[in-house]
Amino acid sequence: MNERHIKWWTPNLSRELEMLAFGNGGGLPLILFPTSFGRYHQNKDFGLVASVSGYVDAGKVTVYCPDAIDLESFYNKSIHPVDRMRTHNAYENVIVRDVFDLARRECNRHRVAVCGASLGAYHAGNIAFRHPDLVSHFISLSGSFDISSFFEGHQDDNIYFNSPYEYLPNVTDPLEIQSHGHHHWHRRMGQHPPRIVSALRNFEFKRDQALAR
Repeated sequence: MNERHIKWWTPNLSRELEMLAFGNGGGLPLILFPTSFGRYHQNKDFGLVASVSGYVDAGKVTVYCPDAIDLESFYNKSIHPVDRMRTHNAYENVIVRDVFDLARRECNRHRVAVCGASLGAYHAGNIAFRHPDLVSHFISLSGSFDISSFFEGHQDDNIYFNSPYEYLPNVTDPLEIQSHGHHHWHRRMGQHPPRIVSALRNFEFKRDQALAR
């Protein structure tokens, strides 16, 4: 399995970011996020990438494992919640503008697949929900979609529009709902509060109803 280490300077974060890529740039581009406190090599170290090596070697999938900066954003209690969200939004811009663009260009695809577990599933899901035009597949393993617990009760628009549990139930525009229709969703919810499971299922129901019209 061809492995590449990619390191580049990103002005969005004013720093370098690292990523591993597996494959030769063919097939479906899969963006695989690490879990909480994980680095770009975590999914390789845990054997997750090796589990799909057959698909990679066959040219069906190219896997991209970007670094995460959760310790600098959500878990950084030394800065104000506003600054934590500012850092998080900068990270999302790196993923969408740098990682997605590279993956789409190498694989000659308009959309990418996103996947993760735990907080990695949050990143995958939040980006899929916020950028449905760029994502074809979303795989969530015990994803956490309510980020309010990170911010000590502080609430603002940045937190609201990055917490799928909050914003998805309030999406009412049929065109916006239909834009999610090409998503292939695969979720394993784990032990989440019923309110969060219900919010996601209700949005899926609204999406299916909009597509049926």
